[in-house]
Amino acid sequence: MTLHQNLIAGEWVGGDGVANINPSNTDDVVGEYARASAEDAKAAIAAAKAAFPAWSRSGILERHAILKKTADEILTRKDELGRLLSREEGKTLAEGIGEMVRAGQIFEFFAGETLRLAGEVVPSVRPGIGVEITREPAGVVGIITPWNFPIAIPAWKLAPALCYGNTIVFKP
Repeated sequence: MTLHQNLIAGEWVGGDGVANINPSNTDDVVGEYARASAEDAKAAIAAAKAAFPAWSRSGILERHAILKKTADEILTRKDELGRLLSREEGKTLAEGIGEMVRAGQIFEFFAGETLRLAGEVVPSVRPGIGVEITREPAGVVGIITPWNFPIAIPAWKLAPALCYGNTIVFKP
């Protein structure tokens, strides 16, 4: 069985793996997945930190295109990915496909948000002074998500973080 590795700094890495077993059919091994070491986590954080300056300064059209492509890929493959999610989680097929659709919609929404990034101008308590509020990327965002909604909950976190110019280290 192929070991599914971790993507760190554009390279697939990982050593020992653990089997992911279908809870609805314990004879069905969905896949074997690499465990990340402390060193892997440090490397992922360093890679995200190194990528942050370029990504945070990327144009809104570039971010839009990447998030939209992600949405389109998820929605195009919703049946295939929904079946895989159902095997992994033990969910019904309808729930698995529905979760894929929701994740695709979240990425699609935040693709649109990249084109609507705006600040606010609010009055100041001091005469003749204006206050302008702008949104700026915070940096590297660490995302750890629960097992029970393995694509929808990550989408709720990944898409806005990327939309607003942050880089991510994601541990499902």
